[in-house]
Amino acid sequence: MRIALLDATQHQQRCFIMSPRPLSLTTLMLATAITFLQTASAADGARLERWRSYAGVSWEPAVENTSATPFADSVNAPIAGLHFDNQGRAFVSTPRLASASLTATLSILDTRVQTGPARLTAFPSIQANAVAGSAADSLRSVLGFYVDNRNGWLWALDMGFVAGESEAPANSQKVLVLDLKSGRTVKRIKLDQVADRAGSLLNDIVVDERRRVAYISDSGSRSAPNNKVGLIVVDFASGTSRRVLDKHPALDVEPGVNVIAHGAEVWPGKPLKIGINGVALSPDADTLYWTVTTGTRAHSIPTSILRKPDATTAQVAAAIEDLGPVGGNTDGIVTDAKGNLYITDVTHNGIVKYDAHTKVMALIAADDNVHWPDTPSLMPDGELLFTSSALNDHLAGSVKPGAERFDLWRLLLGDQTSQTGSAP
Repeated sequence: MRIALLDATQHQQRCFIMSPRPLSLTTLMLATAITFLQTASAADGARLERWRSYAGVSWEPAVENTSATPFADSVNAPIAGLHFDNQGRAFVSTPRLASASLTATLSILDTRVQTGPARLTAFPSIQANAVAGSAADSLRSVLGFYVDNRNGWLWALDMGFVAGESEAPANSQKVLVLDLKSGRTVKRIKLDQVADRAGSLLNDIVVDERRRVAYISDSGSRSAPNNKVGLIVVDFASGTSRRVLDKHPALDVEPGVNVIAHGAEVWPGKPLKIGINGVALSPDADTLYWTVTTGTRAHSIPTSILRKPDATTAQVAAAIEDLGPVGGNTDGIVTDAKGNLYITDVTHNGIVKYDAHTKVMALIAADDNVHWPDTPSLMPDGELLFTSSALNDHLAGSVKPGAERFDLWRLLLGDQTSQTGSAP
């Protein structure tokens, strides 16, 4: 894979710079390869720029010509998930992983505001986001969600537990399908029977909008180091769910791998152990992709085998395809209308592209000012945006109140159009 070659040649280049010996033929060949690979990567035409930068968040009602006051516990409200509807409305998630006091865990972001606190409006309402509300009906802690423009719905994946709880309350692990216009609950699908209330971490969700089937990643992080990883298949019509690939190695933490961000191990002494994280679908929804955060590779599987309730574990496992090394640790993924896969690379502070036709994996854009690239999402015009949440630093408590900064970055992709599957 091209990304692997880039990493190797850049390492060699650093060694050669420090060496007093003359350049060998091998060195010259490697230098030529570096130039070729960097040129090939630049030829993709991707350009990265900071699109919005927020000093915390605010759920205050907007008042004309009045600046917002940051939420008191804003440091514990990193913007992680991001998805757009057909009207360009930006929906975001602020999971209650570090604090249960957040006003809402699912909101609409006013992207007209470019500085100061991010202006958020709870969706569908503050009451519907209440931690003290009904565990089965209220949104308690959302990280992954999916905007289903075909059906006019938002599929909210509720992890169930909030900061300070050792396990998710009964009936709190669920999918709430909400009407995008009214916010009313279209359907509630329980997940307690396919997820562990103490060990699961329901991370991401992607939806086959035509078949109305959702695929959910369970990172199993709360049961680390023996992560109870798995994939959950949800059928809207029947309201049922099934767990597949339970504890399968392709979904699990990769042995010997540590998560690296900005050149340093994340949480040294207490390594971050996140299994399957981002999930995405091909444009025809016939292929599911995923990556593992505490891992280095991407995988795919035909969704036809996942939709067969009588398929054996061996049959499902045999259908997995290893797409090769990504080049770093990852978080969210998304596909475009051409079937290309975009992966947030937390190790290299940027975006990796997997070309579904050439099978080439390459880091196409990066910036040292990106801190934990989280969820990528495609806007209606085809531009790719992603959140820079510094989520690892916030969960470690290393960001001081008042110093929080939540950025949205934009990657100009040229002629890419239309989102088909996404992930936080």
